[in-house]
Amino acid sequence: MTQDYVKIFDTTLRDGEQAPGFSMTAGQKLRMAEKIAAMGADIIEAGFAAASPGDFDAIKGIAEHIDSAVICSLSRCNDGDIHASGKAIAPAKKQRIHTFIATSPLHREFKLKMDKNEIIDRAIKGITLALEYTDDVEFSAEDAIRTERDYLAEVVEAAIEAGATTINIPDTVGYTTPEEIQDLFEFLSGLKGAKDITLSTHCHNDLGLAVANSLAALRGGARQIEGALNGIGERAGNSAIEEVIMALKTRQDFFNATMNIKTEQIYAASKLLSTITGNPVPRNKAIVGKNAFAHESGIHQHGVLANRETYEIMKPEDIGISEENIILGKHSGRAALKSRAEKLGFTLQDNQLQSVFVEFKKLADEKREVFDSDLEALILGEAIGSQGPWTLESLYVSAGSDENRRPEATVKLAHEDGRIEQAVVEAAGPVNAAFIAISDITKTPLHLESFTVQSVSEGRDAMAEAAVRVSTEFETYQGFGTSTDTVLAGAKAYLDVINRIERRAVRQKSISAQH
Repeated sequence: MTQDYVKIFDTTLRDGEQAPGFSMTAGQKLRMAEKIAAMGADIIEAGFAAASPGDFDAIKGIAEHIDSAVICSLSRCNDGDIHASGKAIAPAKKQRIHTFIATSPLHREFKLKMDKNEIIDRAIKGITLALEYTDDVEFSAEDAIRTERDYLAEVVEAAIEAGATTINIPDTVGYTTPEEIQDLFEFLSGLKGAKDITLSTHCHNDLGLAVANSLAALRGGARQIEGALNGIGERAGNSAIEEVIMALKTRQDFFNATMNIKTEQIYAASKLLSTITGNPVPRNKAIVGKNAFAHESGIHQHGVLANRETYEIMKPEDIGISEENIILGKHSGRAALKSRAEKLGFTLQDNQLQSVFVEFKKLADEKREVFDSDLEALILGEAIGSQGPWTLESLYVSAGSDENRRPEATVKLAHEDGRIEQAVVEAAGPVNAAFIAISDITKTPLHLESFTVQSVSEGRDAMAEAAVRVSTEFETYQGFGTSTDTVLAGAKAYLDVINRIERRAVRQKSISAQH
């Protein structure tokens, strides 16, 4: 039987990034785009050009650097949005404009206040204008699942006739079921002109069915699946693209589909995203969670030792987790470090290699053995740790041994402008004291919502990976830090949040000055 090619449309940098707590700088978006391109995604939705000058610049930067994937910008069906998208993607070797308008009764009445004919007319005009910039135009009927089927058919046929080359049917609010969406795509596949375009599915996870619905849409005739790494996105998130990919690969016998994805790049892309955004992947997350290939039950362990296929339907190396776990030590050189990093899915440029190597030597002096997970934490930590303006010079804490002495933290920070600031704070615990001291020095009061620490390797000298979630009056931020010392890891994570806030303020000030 001939296998059908399925396009992978990655919207990590658009739908994923616009979710609260997942915002990225232009530089971070470019690094993620490079990793997503290395993974083999067919289309990268790089952002919403009209949303802000920063988003426009990020899309343009990605368009200038990425050649292997189609670079796409989202736009509403209005002239300003489409012009912005067309200009942002102009440098790309392969370009796409993704334009949309809502079609459901709820959106027509309460959001758009437009009748059915007005919406079709707006869709046609939007597609026509987009075609002036590129011959690759995707049209989405927002909230398509809750749109009357006969009217949705009218919209789709009008969009095809107007020249759209991809028609996306989004489950915008995560409402549908696998049976329902498969039946809908079977119906849409029979519409006039449907055989000449690509039908796409974009599912949200409000009922926990996004991946199942995406795969069901494929069974119904979709040949493009949209999703985001780690399932990030609005509300409960998007379809987790790594889960879709591995389902198609693992059950190729059932789905009969082929892709262009290099699955061994998945794990590194997932880890980079969690580090950049400060949002750790849950341990039990399918495919990329720490427990995805772990076995604690005695029965499971016995079976896996006898034959991995007894309890594993995928191999860790399929997604880029090496089973070799070569141990590095303080006598290992740059070449060994670079080689090991490459096997873990990381390409280190000379300046980054030097930076990681310095931190590796420090870690090797503290630990007898440096494992893959330790090295991975160092590399990903370096990806954000060098982005000031503040850096941690020193941290000393005391836990407080009696009723008359409270835990205390002495923190010294350096600012990129040359300032050195120090604070000494007593608090209910050493971690709390360190956080307050950092806030006092940087003059950034924050509300701490959560603080978690987990080990990234084994043993008494294991690396700790800390994550903090804090909020200001208007925003929520995540921070990330690693160290063999849990308090220091927490302080680095908290300082990472401060740096994110300050970098964002500087960026917004710069954008305001330009416009």
